[in-house]
Amino acid sequence: MAKKRPVRKTKPAKKLSKSIVGKDRQTLQALRQVADTVVKTATRSRPPHLDIPSRSLRNVRYNKSKRFIEMGKGTNRRELFNLSQAKAYMQTMLVASGCKQLIEQQKTTSIRGLYYLLKHTIEGTKEETFDDQSDCDPVIEDLEVLLSALREELHVYASNRGTLVGNLVLNDSGDQIDCSRMGSGGYSIPSIVEDDVVEFVRCDAEFVLHVEKDTVWRRFNEDKFWKEYNCILTHGQGQPPRGVRRLLYRLHNELGLPVYCLLDNDPWGYYIYSVIKQGSINLAYESKRMAIPDARFLGLRSKDYQRCELTPSVQIALSDNDIKRAKQIAEYPWFKHKRAWQKEIELMLKNGFKLEVEALISKDISYVTEVYVPERLEEGDYLD
Repeated sequence: MAKKRPVRKTKPAKKLSKSIVGKDRQTLQALRQVADTVVKTATRSRPPHLDIPSRSLRNVRYNKSKRFIEMGKGTNRRELFNLSQAKAYMQTMLVASGCKQLIEQQKTTSIRGLYYLLKHTIEGTKEETFDDQSDCDPVIEDLEVLLSALREELHVYASNRGTLVGNLVLNDSGDQIDCSRMGSGGYSIPSIVEDDVVEFVRCDAEFVLHVEKDTVWRRFNEDKFWKEYNCILTHGQGQPPRGVRRLLYRLHNELGLPVYCLLDNDPWGYYIYSVIKQGSINLAYESKRMAIPDARFLGLRSKDYQRCELTPSVQIALSDNDIKRAKQIAEYPWFKHKRAWQKEIELMLKNGFKLEVEALISKDISYVTEVYVPERLEEGDYLD
């Protein structure tokens, strides 16, 4: 007599979390409104569609009164029954569904994780929902714009790429962290830094010094610059990721801390400052929650080659691309009518070379922390 096979118990369906409150509840409601609109359109025998704000350069402008880049009112219609748009429409709804699932389960995932969560072969076909991650990433941004929500509010994050140290105590997902006691490594700035994840508990710092690269940040941290000058020290490994920019915004707007940027004397350093100060063209829809119009450029400056008596060995010749990029930046609306910035860029072009902050090491290993930055702060010598 054959033995009875044990019955395999299926796992019970996961219940929705009852703790969905605040921003999560608002984002979830916005996602449901998108779905409801599609259903209502279909029930009226009309082609389901989505009107997504255009992220093209033509739909971006500089708002002089707000002093940052913002999106215009242009939109692109994405229809289900338009053969050229059907796949993009489906992908948008799929990403919305995935984000809804994450919020309901109160979980987060990486951009890469969301891609794999949603990637599958459509039943009855050989068609994949996404061919690769480059298909998925722009759709996430489309959904952000459509909902007026940060990617992090959709419970999607990027890898950590930034560090902080200084006189700040914060609560990160229930763990209290004293950022003045983080050793040589510092506090790794997470991708999601909203106040329901990262809460400021106490801040004794008087300002924020944001440096471009980890190597410079390590010099400031080792020399305990943040302790002597009572500040918060951050870096973003070059172009700061959104988590770093969002945290800088919160430190400035919620705690009233001035933000100073110590960046290289080259078109890339100027551009990084521009992004922190006015926002970026690609992420114009996020400027209102990331741009810091009052941020100040502390250095390195074109005149520092002579002022600091640097040697020719630290010069890096400008490439044709550097020259082209510098002239483009000089035409940015927020730099074009500022005489100090025009003189700064003109002098760099006249010099014919660029300088990295690390060039100051040629003076002394701690020249940047003991002389350069203290003098610039004391004299109020920065560009706005």
